Amino acid sequence: MTEQHHVVPGSHRVPAPGASRIGDAYPHQPVEVTVVLRRAAPRPGAPADPEDVALVETFAHRYGLAVTRVDLAARSIGLIGTVTQMNSAFGVDLGEYALDDRTYRGREGSVRVPAELTGRVVAVLGLDDRPQAMAHFVIAPPAEGVMFPHAAAKGFPPQQIAARYGFPSTVDGGGQTVAVIELGGGYRRTDLTEYVTAQDITPPTVTAVSVDGARNAPGDDADAEVMLDIEVIGAVAPGVHVVVYFAPNTTRGFYDAVAAALHDRRKPSVVSISWGGAEPTWTAQALDAYDALFADAATLGVTVYAAAGDDGSADRAGPGDHVDFPASSPNVVGCGGTRLDDSGEVVWNETATGHGATGGGVSVHFGPPGYQNSAGVPANPSGRPGRGVPDVAGDADPLTGYQVRVNGQDLVIGGTSAVAPLWTGLTVLANKLNGTPAGAPHERLYANPSAFTDITSGDNGGYHAGTGWDACTGLGTPLGERIVHALGGA
Repeated sequence: MTEQHHVVPGSHRVPAPGASRIGDAYPHQPVEVTVVLRRAAPRPGAPADPEDVALVETFAHRYGLAVTRVDLAARSIGLIGTVTQMNSAFGVDLGEYALDDRTYRGREGSVRVPAELTGRVVAVLGLDDRPQAMAHFVIAPPAEGVMFPHAAAKGFPPQQIAARYGFPSTVDGGGQTVAVIELGGGYRRTDLTEYVTAQDITPPTVTAVSVDGARNAPGDDADAEVMLDIEVIGAVAPGVHVVVYFAPNTTRGFYDAVAAALHDRRKPSVVSISWGGAEPTWTAQALDAYDALFADAATLGVTVYAAAGDDGSADRAGPGDHVDFPASSPNVVGCGGTRLDDSGEVVWNETATGHGATGGGVSVHFGPPGYQNSAGVPANPSGRPGRGVPDVAGDADPLTGYQVRVNGQDLVIGGTSAVAPLWTGLTVLANKLNGTPAGAPHERLYANPSAFTDITSGDNGGYHAGTGWDACTGLGTPLGERIVHALGGA
């Protein structure tokens, strides 16, 4: 660099746990990044300032980078260049890292930008292309196995679970549109046709949208996630239009997919996210950039649900308790899990049998939102106040899971990634009945504890259920008609 560069706050990155640098990234390898800009005004929904965009474009041309797109509403600019050009432009040293049986392009330390962009650029996403998130689903063992005698023999059809929770039965999802974010896998229309026929439900309309070159590509383990999301929403809200945004599993791909969903001409009223990662695996710049995007959703009348994780309070992040992001965003409704059977409902925790447990805890990055002021959220692991996760819950135990069809097979699947689409379906029905989108529902949900069944038994490893909000199942599971009323109270 021949000019002075300054650190982008929160951009410090370390190798993924267990990864080691094995060499420099190939100098001529093309790299695409998304540059996220500040808001033009200090309020959610404000776009990027055209002056900031012009400065980034000038900077890009100076370093030989091409501008691929400008999205003022999402406050993002796409840039492409070689590894060498990106190293020079952003003051990084991109390398090749080995992790288990794969490699990724990564960096260490902070991202830097020229002085004129300091404070204007809030995040640079995509220099590091490691897998950022995990799909939060768990497949149940075969019902005939004697090892797990309490497993549901055939699981539950999603509409049966919805009925258990009192979802309204006088309305369907026709005329409503929802967005589903997927970072891998795909769906087969033959599976969907066979599924809705077997379940005797009105089929959803399903549309695939490609983001950053990803596409509907069935053929890997993530297919189970994609089918779970579509089939749960489609069964709970028959006839709904499900728009599936397929993106690469990187910080850039994930961000661009959410932005595409929020600003799509199809105008989905709900976004369902079943992917995430423990907060320590994210950079602060990414956490804040995504959170700002989720805050924008509220101004657009869009509700965002995200799975709280399937690995208990530790969330696969080593010792201690960690919350999962994006469920930990104060602008997202975090979805925890229960075990639902004929004897009632308790916190989902099947760690003893290797079949997961609900995530939940207290964020060390996000402070306590106003709607949780009276919720009794404990201190975070650092001893400070924080955003409590989850907000709501639903059946997630794979041993009492959801019937789905994936690649020609009938499976029973659970995980908190079933709860996000379950609540998405309920919100679709509420939006139709209420005649208006729910938007950000947190204050109304917390103001209506009687709209929930309070789950008071069980734990997720680090936290125990109790009366009122807790870091296992949040406010509890839905009493469908009451939730509809609460969501319409804006």
